[in-house]
Amino acid sequence: MKTLMQKAMLPLLAMTMAGCASSRGPIIDTRGVDMAQYERDLAECEEYANQVNPVEGAARGAAAGGAVGAMTGAIGGNPGRGAGIGAVLGGSQSAAAGVRERDQVVKRCLRGRGYSVLN
Repeated sequence: MKTLMQKAMLPLLAMTMAGCASSRGPIIDTRGVDMAQYERDLAECEEYANQVNPVEGAARGAAAGGAVGAMTGAIGGNPGRGAGIGAVLGGSQSAAAGVRERDQVVKRCLRGRGYSVLN
């Protein structure tokens, strides 16, 4: 079931990630910064951030949203439709939260290395 849910969430996650992929990452104050060192540090920080798995979060969110949606839909007489809507909403919100968490990991890592992160 978990694998089926993850496969169902992949298109939604891909759209969410595509929306975030256009961002250029953290904005830093470059005054006095060795840009070659910054690029190395950024790459290392992004490796840490890759430990955050938005697909798992999206699958859990979809499952939880589906359950709540089914209960809500049952009240209105259509638990299947409610489950579908709940799964999509829960999965997309959880995927977006995973992407935001990745961004935050990168920013915290860079701050920890002494960079002034502006966004």
